[in-house]
Amino acid sequence: MKTNELKMKIDLSKVDLVTDCLKVLSNPDRLKILCVLIDGELNVQQIEKTAQVYQPTLSQQLTILRKSKMVSTRREGKQIFYQFSDMRILQIMQTLYGLYCMENMNLD
Repeated sequence: MKTNELKMKIDLSKVDLVTDCLKVLSNPDRLKILCVLIDGELNVQQIEKTAQVYQPTLSQQLTILRKSKMVSTRREGKQIFYQFSDMRILQIMQTLYGLYCMENMNLD
């Protein structure tokens, strides 16, 4: 007898979409960038300082995040601001934060 069996209808047509998402999230620099955007919109200089990802790597990784539609931009004068454009990615990042980054985290 199986206990605590979780029955979910799996939509196999979404596997490629999920795999592509996880590939983007698997890069440490991109993950750091997304982590600092959890609290809201930041400009490039703020992302660089907070995430400790520096040029030219920062520009390359922001381009990948933009092309994958995980973040979007807003220009104000010479500054470019980044924010989450896909709320599913924000939800994933909040879940990862809750699982791995909360103070007094218990991994037992």
